[in-house]
Amino acid sequence: MIARAALAAMLALAAPALAAPKAKLAALPPYAGAYQPQTVDERGQWAEADEDERQLRDSAAVVTDPALNAYVRRVLCNAVGDDRCASVRIYILRVPVFNASMSANGTMRVYTGLLLRVRSEAELAAVLGHEFGHFEERHVLAGFRAARTATDLTTWLTLAGGYAAVSTAATSHTIAGNFYAYGRDQERAADRLAFSYTAASRYRPGAAADVWTRVMDENDATSLGRHQRSQRYDKVAFFASHPAPLERTVTLRELARKDGDDGEDATDTYAAALATWRPQFLTDQIKLNDFGGTEYLLAQLAKDGWTPDLLFARGELYRQRGNPRDLVSAAGFYREAIAKGDADPLAQRGLGLALLRSGDAAAGRQALTDYLTLRPDCEDAAMLRSLAAAQ
Repeated sequence: MIARAALAAMLALAAPALAAPKAKLAALPPYAGAYQPQTVDERGQWAEADEDERQLRDSAAVVTDPALNAYVRRVLCNAVGDDRCASVRIYILRVPVFNASMSANGTMRVYTGLLLRVRSEAELAAVLGHEFGHFEERHVLAGFRAARTATDLTTWLTLAGGYAAVSTAATSHTIAGNFYAYGRDQERAADRLAFSYTAASRYRPGAAADVWTRVMDENDATSLGRHQRSQRYDKVAFFASHPAPLERTVTLRELARKDGDDGEDATDTYAAALATWRPQFLTDQIKLNDFGGTEYLLAQLAKDGWTPDLLFARGELYRQRGNPRDLVSAAGFYREAIAKGDADPLAQRGLGLALLRSGDAAAGRQALTDYLTLRPDCEDAAMLRSLAAAQ
């Protein structure tokens, strides 16, 4: 991938200046506690965050599974410590994108697309630690103040320029640029703080860089699948709110080399905790209609072997795109999933539909009949019986 090649080149240049790895960093300083709003503006911002949380709490998108919620909280607590973790309320949202965020009042949103993409507790801890870093450093509040200052300055400049009959466009442009640069500096600070959290915890701090490397590669795969140009990961757009992914990856890898990268990944524990939910998260991912990115993601998840749920998801992905050769491939993936045993009965349904569309009517009808035997009361039973009986 383009991103991986560029990363390797930059790390090769940086390697001679890096010190030998050392033991884990010292423990974090005592937590001062969650910040409480002081001014009228701050109390207003907290009130908005509280109202957002009330709506979030009742949202149908929230995953309420106690086991999954407890597990994600445990990873956060392992990363930042129980004292810091106690001030956070976590909401897992069934949204198939790579994201997490945190509000000023202690609300953390974790998207299921993130849970699908990270490979270990260490990687999840790095992302959650980054968001908690924003919270501990009160970046949301600082960003609010910076935005208000930039807006006020721009407004006054516009009024003054109109009064003096001179253009203030260049100055307004500079103010906007400084505001977005300020946001990127906050992201860099949160990255460094997240590294400190994981370095002082049981987890391997270098896992954060692994996440960003795969994010870049997945974006490349998405672009390739859509016949678009790859993104530039070494450049920052003027209005970008985050640093370039390549910069973040290189910085995090350098920190791991300099300060040590010992610690556990807990890959197997993470896989076991997500096993029940992964098929559902894969279904959500396929609905994004992102063939290239999803194919890359499935291949990454299958590094240790293609399991029935991954093969079924791959069959669904190819059947959804629906080119003649895709239907042949989809049928093969479904059959392989079924042959491995313990496959979702929906694999029989997908196999039947793929075979019917590719012209193998007899085999397609048989696969649908087999599915209806397993799931006689499925939602689309009437339609499938009609297809299975058609001559």
